[in-house]
Amino acid sequence: MADDIIAAQRRLEAKVLGRAGISGTAIGQRNGLPCLLVYASDKAAAAKVPGKVDGFRVVIETAGSFRRL
Repeated sequence: MADDIIAAQRRLEAKVLGRAGISGTAIGQRNGLPCLLVYASDKAAAAKVPGKVDGFRVVIETAGSFRRL
């Protein structure tokens, strides 16, 4: 299962990274189930993100941009 969600995250990244308003992705958990997270700066950017990838739910987290420390 771990390999499946990692592969799903890579496919999600290929679809959404580089779009305006999308800061990153991660693997997370909601209601005890694994999910994919997308960090978006606003609702407009989030609206273009798929709801599922390879059967895993995609959850939008509102966040600003990330920067290296």
